[in-house]
Amino acid sequence: MFLEKMLQSQGFGARKHCQQLIKNGAVEIDGVVVLNPKEKLKIEGLEFQVYGEKYTYREKVYIALNKPKGYECSHQATHHFSVFDLFDDILLNRGIQCVGRLDQDTTGLLLLTDDGQFLQALTHPKKHVPKVYKMMTVDEITDEQVQQLEAGVELRNETGIFAATNVTRLSANELQMTVHQGVYHQVKRMLAAVGNKVESLHRQQIGKFDLENLAEGEWIFLTEEQIQRAKQRDEI
Repeated sequence: MFLEKMLQSQGFGARKHCQQLIKNGAVEIDGVVVLNPKEKLKIEGLEFQVYGEKYTYREKVYIALNKPKGYECSHQATHHFSVFDLFDDILLNRGIQCVGRLDQDTTGLLLLTDDGQFLQALTHPKKHVPKVYKMMTVDEITDEQVQQLEAGVELRNETGIFAATNVTRLSANELQMTVHQGVYHQVKRMLAAVGNKVESLHRQQIGKFDLENLAEGEWIFLTEEQIQRAKQRDEI
């Protein structure tokens, strides 16, 4: 792959801008400034620098973000910050998109990618990718509510029964459960259907990938092993 094309694919701007970066001596590979835009590169495992900043070539990007409260999963946020404000222009130029959405008042694991197939694999309703949520509720959680959530509830304007698995009462007003469908406001609507209300909501896990120790507002590139864990689904 030509150097100019590689830079363009990584989000450094239009072809002419990438050519200018190279001609300005901004690009280094293995500690050597490369001035030829048509320099042929082996992209596997390629590391390079632009104005001293280190980068690794990535054909596609897969990102895990610990989403803070008060951020919308939209490029055109209206009443709050946008999660895309947390990323630099280079990543934004790649066209990263949220894999599903979290409400502005919901925190926790949010995946982003520029890989359409990966996005589809995690968001299509038939894929049944499990998502683990923790929540605080307004009222104390009863045994009956736990049983109802596991048995399944009906949601207005939705077809079918929506059941949670691994419903665990962590304290009187704290609940953890796994959902498998991902319809609009599903967790909040399920709690409302059993006569309770979500006060705060946090997504801890997608597939078999756990948020682990990622601090709020921080993000990481996923490894191949983490990507596969995120795609791992239940056989339903």
